[in-house]
Amino acid sequence: MSENIVEKINSILPQTQCGQCNYSGCKPYAIAITKGEADINQCPPGGEEGIKNIAKLLEVDFKPLNKKHGITKPISVALIDEEACIGCTLCILACPVDAILGATKKMHTIIEDECTGCELCLNPCPVDCIEMLPIKEGNGNQIISRRKSNQARSRYEFRINRIERDKNESNAKRKLLASSSKKSRLINEKRKSISEALERIKKNEF
Repeated sequence: MSENIVEKINSILPQTQCGQCNYSGCKPYAIAITKGEADINQCPPGGEEGIKNIAKLLEVDFKPLNKKHGITKPISVALIDEEACIGCTLCILACPVDAILGATKKMHTIIEDECTGCELCLNPCPVDCIEMLPIKEGNGNQIISRRKSNQARSRYEFRINRIERDKNESNAKRKLLASSSKKSRLINEKRKSISEALERIKKNEF
């Protein structure tokens, strides 16, 4: 698999990180295309323009969008009804580019410039306080602007790395606690053995 080809395909994809292609993000989809495990027409946000560009890159025939993966919609951004928000943080966990600010039981808000319009925050919301608002004509609603696309890719990769780092740190802490617990248990067992030995010595002296 050529990493160069993967990056070229990834650069064509819109970086919504929506998962409609059946992969967890745009780069995993690009890798799958390169391996021949996925077709070039599984990205609704990229639309026909994206498919044409990938087909041209790979020198293969163009295929219409496979609509089982969805349809191409105008680029939108999420908006949270802040008065209805209950601060559950489920949307924050779902956002692939960390474009939602908030904390438990605190009001959440969307960072509009960072939102890719992936819609992944909609279903988890238990009070349906999130809606999608189409971006006005002229603001890059055919495919996310290249600047925003690159920004979204960076934020997605940063999030993936952060989650992996947090996971590793959590595992390290668990191992440290387990090791400390085992060490403490051994120390207590040794203390008990010493105490019992001293008691036996005292009994033998009388």
